[in-house]
Amino acid sequence: MVLAHHDGVKLFRSSLPYINAHQGKTFVLMFGGEAIEHPNFPNIIHDIALLNTLGVRVVVVHGARPQIDQRVALRNIEGRFEHGVRITDKQTLECVKDAAGSVRSQVEALLTMGLPNSPMHGAQIRVCSGNLVVAKPMGVRNGIDFENTGMVRRIDTTGINDHLNDGSIVLLSPMGYSATGEVFNLSHEDVATQAAIALKADKLIVFSNLDGIYNSEEKLLRTIERPQLEQLILSGNITTEDTVLKALTTSVAAGIPRAHCISYEKDGALLQELFTRDGTGSLVMEHHYEQLRAATIDDVGGILKLIKPLEESGVLVKRSRERLESEINQFIVIVRDGMIIACAALYLYTEDGCAELACVATHPDYRGKNRGERILDEVKIRAREADINRVFVLTTVTAHWFLEQGFEHADISALPEVKKELYNFQRNSKVFTLNI
Repeated sequence: MVLAHHDGVKLFRSSLPYINAHQGKTFVLMFGGEAIEHPNFPNIIHDIALLNTLGVRVVVVHGARPQIDQRVALRNIEGRFEHGVRITDKQTLECVKDAAGSVRSQVEALLTMGLPNSPMHGAQIRVCSGNLVVAKPMGVRNGIDFENTGMVRRIDTTGINDHLNDGSIVLLSPMGYSATGEVFNLSHEDVATQAAIALKADKLIVFSNLDGIYNSEEKLLRTIERPQLEQLILSGNITTEDTVLKALTTSVAAGIPRAHCISYEKDGALLQELFTRDGTGSLVMEHHYEQLRAATIDDVGGILKLIKPLEESGVLVKRSRERLESEINQFIVIVRDGMIIACAALYLYTEDGCAELACVATHPDYRGKNRGERILDEVKIRAREADINRVFVLTTVTAHWFLEQGFEHADISALPEVKKELYNFQRNSKVFTLNI
């Protein structure tokens, strides 16, 4: 997609907060051998190079399963698996080393490319790899000897951090080495997960053949808390592949703040996920100490207490208890230890294809911690589910906050007809809209 000059400038400016936020952070990127064979893979490499240029500490973990399968077939070796895990005998191990070495060389070559008129021109990126993963044998399980199939014993965090501190990209292959001089075939999911945990990475980003995590109704789950995701997995309501789900849930459970799942087939998915407000894939995080949920009739008193000071100061339009009770289904709240500390309402105008965001309030003691942004994210999810593509807001005081969230100033003519008729010219509220 070619952007107009104005759109390109606007997009670049809007990405600046994310560039500042990600600089100096450690991201572990995981993709399988299928991604490497996809036509979009060179674009992924360009985007990884951009992350490095922007000061992100990047660790790349690649797989090689299809490449190993090809070499096993060429040598007429019988591939043996148990519960989806490859049994790596001596002959198969040679295929593993051949495939992993070939893939590693391919990735290193792409990251070294610097032709004029290419995104990599002038990058001069260093890629470091080596014996950074210490492995142990999987051993004998249920009477089956997995031979040279192994598991991660330890990640050389000191060695990796030394390379990252030098500005290099660290490349980890699905192989590990033992103190006895043996080579083990590892799953790249295990390597990526354990590397992210050991390095205390800020993000684990998993590339999949899908845009993200889908439930059984083929709905893309944009943001989901780990316990909720695990419940959906147990109930069989998730269609995304098990290896991806295991990497996401294991890493978040171990303390990784955020784990993302994006498509390796979609050009620019990595940049869109990291540098735009809405992203493109799925985000998994640990459950919040504070609960964001739909309001119930029992929340009316708490909402009234929260918004009363704002009504008295004129920031919000006064709402009676009766009105609030009748509209409670339109409200979203954030609850902390039983106290409502933030709220907002979403009123749908389906015939006009828009919705109103109203009664946005946060308790004074809990401002400045992105609670308003959390509510806005939920509002956008609800609006999309209702096939709404535009949200508007009327405000007299907090215009700057809505502008920071991507809203744009609009005229009263942008309001639906019903809302125009109710507009209070004496109050003279400013109108802002957001396309979602």
